[in-house]
Amino acid sequence: MQQVNFTETVLRDANQSLIATRLPLTDFEGILKTLDQAGYYSLECWGGATFDSCLRYLGEDPWARLRQIRKACPNTKLQMLLRGQNLLGYKHYPDDVVRMFVKKSIENGIDIIRIFDALNDLRNIEVAIDETLKNKAHASGTLCFTTSPIHSLESFAKLAKQLEGMGVQSVCIKDMAGIMGPTEAFDLVSAIKASVKIPVVVHTHCTTGLGFMTLLKAVEAGADVIDTAIAAFSGGTSQPATETMAYTLRQAGYGVALDDGILKQVNDFFKPLLQKFLADGTLNPTVMTTAPDALIYQIPGGMLSNLVAQLTAQNKLELLDQVLQETPRVRADLGYPPLVTPMSQMVGAQAASNVLAGERYKNVSKEVRSYVRGEYGQAPGAVDPALQAKILGDEKPVTVRFADLLEPGFAKAKAELGARAESDEDVLSYIAFPQQAETYFEQRDAKKKRTFAYTLEKVGD
Repeated sequence: MQQVNFTETVLRDANQSLIATRLPLTDFEGILKTLDQAGYYSLECWGGATFDSCLRYLGEDPWARLRQIRKACPNTKLQMLLRGQNLLGYKHYPDDVVRMFVKKSIENGIDIIRIFDALNDLRNIEVAIDETLKNKAHASGTLCFTTSPIHSLESFAKLAKQLEGMGVQSVCIKDMAGIMGPTEAFDLVSAIKASVKIPVVVHTHCTTGLGFMTLLKAVEAGADVIDTAIAAFSGGTSQPATETMAYTLRQAGYGVALDDGILKQVNDFFKPLLQKFLADGTLNPTVMTTAPDALIYQIPGGMLSNLVAQLTAQNKLELLDQVLQETPRVRADLGYPPLVTPMSQMVGAQAASNVLAGERYKNVSKEVRSYVRGEYGQAPGAVDPALQAKILGDEKPVTVRFADLLEPGFAKAKAELGARAESDEDVLSYIAFPQQAETYFEQRDAKKKRTFAYTLEKVGD
């Protein structure tokens, strides 16, 4: 009997896709011990946008959050998503910073690091993979799935073989926008299984309505692990429901190690949270609907929810359809990059800028300028020559791995912070998100002073 393993995404991608990663630790810490008993292959609980959100919106130390989850879940592998040389930020970092970040992530509780590059430029993930392996953790090499005139079954299978050669212990197909159809999933998993000897993981979304069928056909082709979300936080821009996929696969004769009784407890816990986020507006019902047009614009779940929030804040939500139509045009101009962080943010923001300005590329973001210059890696296809000339003029794009041009950064940042940094983890937070980290450090110091003053007052009493 073929065994199918499940990675639960409610602590990371499910809530990132539906509520822009606004799920605080206090809302879910009460269910962690139960999650640990469910029989999951892994809990995806960190990385992606969780780090940024903890510092920027939730007033949490992301490292402390990880340690808390680790303490409560000793029996289940903890998994994170890492953007290769981008780490959890939106630019490339020096190799010493990448290595330290990977090392500290593992020390604080991570077992599996799913490592990807937004352009599938494998030069940008080799250092993170190497450091993961050195620290005895599981490196899951990742392919960002997309469709375009320059992407093919053969090109993805070749990338998977290259990843295996780099030493990864599994290959993940990351379909961040839910655009991989059932037949594409079957064919791609089959091709990769024929190319490599390591397990194949499949990640998709329900954005277009394909997710459940896509995972089923992926399993039929031999996928070893699938990503799902507990029912309350499933569907829409999130993942297919854990319980539904477990039921389906058992009925089809596959082995599933999940405990249905525990899953019900987990879902019952998250149901009121979903209602709370609906009531306070954190969850926009738009992201819970089926959007087949995403097969054209290819915006991933997390980006779509953020784009809705961005346009709503400017009272311009009526322009959403225009922005979605502009997105594939911008993507083509930029050489068909897969729309995954940070490329999804760049392309989506540029599309929004074009629509809001009423003129294409009247304003070009600094991130798009950096991309065209080659700072994010090699574009999958050719950048539109006219756009490149407008942005770069006579300057030639960078062709080497951009990180090779960066000076070491950890020691410098540590010196800048001085006594404000209580640990190397603080330094890494500062490097990734300087302003947000400093604000958090100030809040933390103020809280300690209040606690100290209260203690002195009680002693005085």
